Amino acid sequence: MTGPVPAAPAGRLPDGFAVRLDPRTRRRDGGATLLGGSPLRLLRLAPRAAELLGADRVEVRDATTAALAARLLDAGVAHPSLVPGGDAAVTVVIPVRDRPAELARLLDALRADPATAALPVVMVDDGSRAPVAVPAGVRVVRHPSSRGPAAARNAGLAAATTDVVAFLDSDCVPRPGWLARLLPHLADPRLAVVAPRIVPLDGAARGWPSAYEDVAGALDMGARPAAVRPLTTVSYVPSAALLVRRAAVGGGFDPAMRVAEDVDLVWRLTAAGWRVRYEPAAEVAHEHPAALGEWLRRRAFYGTGAALLADRHGGAVAPVVLAPETALTWALALAGGRWGRVAAGGVLGGTGLRLARRLRRPGEPLPAALAAALTARGLAASGQTLARAATRHHWPVAVAAALLSRRARRGVLAVAVADGLVAWWPHRERSGPFRHVLARRLDDLAYGAGLWTGAVRARNPRALLPVRPPRA
Repeated sequence: MTGPVPAAPAGRLPDGFAVRLDPRTRRRDGGATLLGGSPLRLLRLAPRAAELLGADRVEVRDATTAALAARLLDAGVAHPSLVPGGDAAVTVVIPVRDRPAELARLLDALRADPATAALPVVMVDDGSRAPVAVPAGVRVVRHPSSRGPAAARNAGLAAATTDVVAFLDSDCVPRPGWLARLLPHLADPRLAVVAPRIVPLDGAARGWPSAYEDVAGALDMGARPAAVRPLTTVSYVPSAALLVRRAAVGGGFDPAMRVAEDVDLVWRLTAAGWRVRYEPAAEVAHEHPAALGEWLRRRAFYGTGAALLADRHGGAVAPVVLAPETALTWALALAGGRWGRVAAGGVLGGTGLRLARRLRRPGEPLPAALAAALTARGLAASGQTLARAATRHHWPVAVAAALLSRRARRGVLAVAVADGLVAWWPHRERSGPFRHVLARRLDDLAYGAGLWTGAVRARNPRALLPVRPPRA
């Protein structure tokens, strides 16, 4: 295993750095209370802080505004509001193995973009069967045999001489402006990594999975910016394209990991106090697998990484995060019949009452409506999580139950169809429902098979077990 990453510096955000509230963050109590973030949280502001956030934006001008901006960033209720640009010295590191055509395409794209044409490039040939040829001006590091993508990236990191490194996989093609949208994030002294959005490559080979991959790719973290942390909406970013601060990542990726090495690095960084950001305004195109067999094998391969992560990071990789009272509510509602549903309602009401008491401000009435809305929202979200786990992470258990019980069989079928349709609906203009639902089920079957295979090999079931939510 590679050495620990260094601790994040204590420096504040610099003057001129600005943050803006996430559009999904709600302001209450005249702007003094914020509701948002992932996981959802309620953030109460002092009167002066609420005044500084009057226009839903804070620009750092002194220690007070720096502390407020940092608090909003770390709570996940706001994101950097930065102007594209920057002139930091950057080295591009490209790990490659047996992909000469893809490498040439990537290098052509870098040289064709005025913003990246003069950047130094380090190509790490990780044991290609025939040494990959590169044009003049590209520094080459060769491994006589494959050491894996983590070791290849680390070799490029060690060969770079600049403070900032951009990792790009050989099957990627960055879109114009990608670097200018990532560089301003480095003004934050605690920013270790910022990642662009991974989108489909125009003109790439198409196959049966392509329509689904276009809208639900495993490497696409979505259209919204995010702080990247375990057990949040964006819990990791893929290493296909990353901009990293060398001083933050230390020795880099763990070369012992042939899969999930990017997740491991991100979680080690956040544990050390560094910030990791996802910036979808920057885009890097990626050539997704077009053949069904290759696509399924890659999905299963990704699944095997969960056991490795569980061994290093424990419950951060848990497929289900559920409070005990929420688990009890669903257990009673699903398995207890009519009286079970009545009991579930009682547990749910008690949960809402306890939340209302926690949310009440001194001297004010109990916020029953807010607590009820939040409780219902939490129950719905946990239901989606459980449904997703039944069709993806724990499908072998769901299938076994379906074989033994007609009621379970109907329930599993209903969940499988409903989950697929809910996932398809936002993309209904780009794909048909039948193909999308079928592809989602195949995706989940492959990933789940890899997940269970990895757990069996590691003789450690931790990657399959639920955990309680972390304390706020």
